[in-house]
Amino acid sequence: MLSPGVAPFLAVEGLQAWYGESHVLHGATFEVLAGEVVTLLGRNGAGKTTTLKSIMGIVGQRTGSVRYEGRELIGLTSDRIARLGIALCPEERGIFASLNVEENLLLPPKVRPGGLELDRIFELFPNLQERLSSQGTKQGFTILLVEQNFRFASTVADRYYVMENGRIIDRFANAELEANLGKLHDYLGV
Repeated sequence: MLSPGVAPFLAVEGLQAWYGESHVLHGATFEVLAGEVVTLLGRNGAGKTTTLKSIMGIVGQRTGSVRYEGRELIGLTSDRIARLGIALCPEERGIFASLNVEENLLLPPKVRPGGLELDRIFELFPNLQERLSSQGTKQGFTILLVEQNFRFASTVADRYYVMENGRIIDRFANAELEANLGKLHDYLGV
């Protein structure tokens, strides 16, 4: 359920996704407001990563609505979505918070001649160039975080959505975390 009268930064409504014949997402609906850190919680296989891949347009088939700053993404290719400023950062791909964006980008060595140059990175992710001197922290960004460990998520999240079997089954604010610990235990088996 989306908030009436609020223009979300990212609005996902009725998102369905398939891998071949396997129907994985079943009408996921949620929103992320500008500047928020929203966490998708759920057990393995709940549909969290598929949700991110569906937003980015890198699943075989998806339907529903994904709006980013009011612009519909369903039907756009993944490279066009990335050029709008949306990035998928897979797990285990950390950055160094003590370094700025440019320093983090310059860390990977060139494995072969013609490796990925900064100019090409800026073509793929145009918003990075204006943030070159920003530190490698999450402040000032809107983030949709996928996490199984709600204890970690509680240190950064503003709000939570809980996924199960490709659906959003609950939502609550970080201020309501303590009151929802019992339900989270049941949902996540923690």
